[in-house]
Amino acid sequence: MINGYSHVGVSTHDMEGTIYFYTNILEFKRVLDELTRINEGGALRQVYFDVGGAQYIVFMEPKDIEGIASNYDAGINGALGLPGGMYHFSFRVNDIGELESWREKLEAHSVDVSSIIDLGHASSIFFSDPNGIQLELSCQTRPFYDSDINKESYASLAL
Repeated sequence: MINGYSHVGVSTHDMEGTIYFYTNILEFKRVLDELTRINEGGALRQVYFDVGGAQYIVFMEPKDIEGIASNYDAGINGALGLPGGMYHFSFRVNDIGELESWREKLEAHSVDVSSIIDLGHASSIFFSDPNGIQLELSCQTRPFYDSDINKESYASLAL
């Protein structure tokens, strides 16, 4: 990658719930909210959230657009027949203390969140957004080492 990424685009069936979650709980700033009317019928609403570092997560909400089913799985994994977490987004926090604070905040908002998990090079918590998209907050706890290449480990799929 030359300079990070611009944005990641995902979908929602409930833009207002998505806006609430990402602005009020995760504290991302909404920087663009646009409705595009489709000439053949329907509309597509796009909302950009600033995740830091000039990078964005963009949610799209299609309404009455021919060829787009109204009940598709916006959580990605279920639609592909995969267990949760195979496709997910991880957002960086600065340190373990901040990670613990986020975990407490998520619990206070009744978000089902994992305990802090030590991944060796990072510590993380896992939870889902209102669309069923798995999210991770993670802090790097050490640099990557040459020994991390071709490494083997064991884990359980149960969180």
